[in-house]
Amino acid sequence: MTDPYRIAEAPAVTPSRPGGLLRPLLWLVLFVSAAVNAVLSTAVDNPWIGSAFGLVAVLCAVALIVHHRRNR
Repeated sequence: MTDPYRIAEAPAVTPSRPGGLLRPLLWLVLFVSAAVNAVLSTAVDNPWIGSAFGLVAVLCAVALIVHHRRNR
């Protein structure tokens, strides 16, 4: 339907998602680091190695929460 009062056509540009590649990358790192943390916590006697991957998992979870809160 045409609008006789419209001066110019609206641009047909899709809105860009903020952080388009950041969120899937954070999810991937979260899953991998949580899995490595679970494996290394049970298989290796050194608790620092598993804790490092656990810290990475927690940081990814926090980054995902912050990203979600800023872009909702």
